[in-house]
Amino acid sequence: MTKNNWRANFWDRLRAGFTLAKVFWILLGAAIASFGLYNIHRQVHITEGGVLGMMLLINHWLDIPSSKVTPVLDLACYLLAFRYLGARFIKISVVSTLGVSGFFFLWEQFPPMLPDLSQMPLLAALLGGCFVGIGVGLIVRQGGSSGGDDALALAISRKTGWRLSKSYLVTDLTVLALSLSYIPLRQILFSVVTVTVSSWLIDFVRDAKVRKTVEERE
Repeated sequence: MTKNNWRANFWDRLRAGFTLAKVFWILLGAAIASFGLYNIHRQVHITEGGVLGMMLLINHWLDIPSSKVTPVLDLACYLLAFRYLGARFIKISVVSTLGVSGFFFLWEQFPPMLPDLSQMPLLAALLGGCFVGIGVGLIVRQGGSSGGDDALALAISRKTGWRLSKSYLVTDLTVLALSLSYIPLRQILFSVVTVTVSSWLIDFVRDAKVRKTVEERE
């Protein structure tokens, strides 16, 4: 095989499974989710569970930009669960992870773009959950992950035999418990609200593709 043929085959394999539409929806989801996390969660101190919540926790205590923390945490989760995930999932998730990191870097160049909702925490929890749920849902719908949450939950599920939903719950509650080190209990309760809303919307947006396919077949 010539050098040019090897390069052509490599790029063909790398692009396999990607379309402009898929990349567009992945990046749109990354933009929406990161926008909500930066403009609502961080400003009101309402955290998410899982990797997203851990990212906000590290940002608070170590003052490391989220754009740098995100890929490190995700990579650790992907390495942990690589044996349980297909190459296509990993490939798409790399794109979405870089998208979230890139958009975080963009938002961090500007002051908050939404009004301060600190005096309306319930509204902030609901609105923040909508941003994260819709954004992550768009990414999951394309077969990827917004971060290492999916990989970590799957690894725990395979290792312990738990249902995947229980694995998500354990990781979320663990991060929320750690977040009590800088967030009052009252705020954590609002975090439970935003996690619930975002989880429901992720399922709704993801399953919309399944419903559409079923309707088209009928």
